[in-house]
Amino acid sequence: MGTRKTSVEIDEDLLEAAKRILETTTVKDTVEEAFREVTRVEARRREVEALTRMEELDLADPDIMARAWRS
Repeated sequence: MGTRKTSVEIDEDLLEAAKRILETTTVKDTVEEAFREVTRVEARRREVEALTRMEELDLADPDIMARAWRS
């Protein structure tokens, strides 16, 4: 993917708080790491949701479960 150069107004206090939390030093690194973290959080949320509903799991398939146990 490419990159995009843009100009945005950013709350300085919020930026500094994010830098501390994310352990970043530059605005670019902070914004990019924040985007990565949002993406990770959403992926985890979807995974937990799928596990909660037991979606796409083969736990009811006896053949799959038989191979899951090792002697």
